[in-house]
Amino acid sequence: MDPLNEKLYYKIGEVAKIIQIEPYVIRYWEKEFRFLKPYKSKSSHRLYSKEQIERLLLIKDFLYNKKYTIEGARKALRSREGNPTPEIPAPDSRQKIDAALNELDSVKSILTSRKRE
Repeated sequence: MDPLNEKLYYKIGEVAKIIQIEPYVIRYWEKEFRFLKPYKSKSSHRLYSKEQIERLLLIKDFLYNKKYTIEGARKALRSREGNPTPEIPAPDSRQKIDAALNELDSVKSILTSRKRE
């Protein structure tokens, strides 16, 4: 029986057994691969979908079998999914961020000048 056909979500320990790596490795990969965002239960348990487990298996293959670096695996996954730069914000997002930073600088200036009075 295929272990991925039984449930909708799997705890990190179950996922570690399925893909045959330690749970701390999965937690590390979550930091390195931003698209790995497990659902967190009310008790803060990480819950992974079948799709996320498949991605973890791909990452494992790239890193352990094909001997890619973390960055190489990121690039391979992006090109495989047809999204060349998912971690770079869109230009309009960058403009919004810059505008927000400018606004915060203005508020900071106003507050600083009021302290001196």
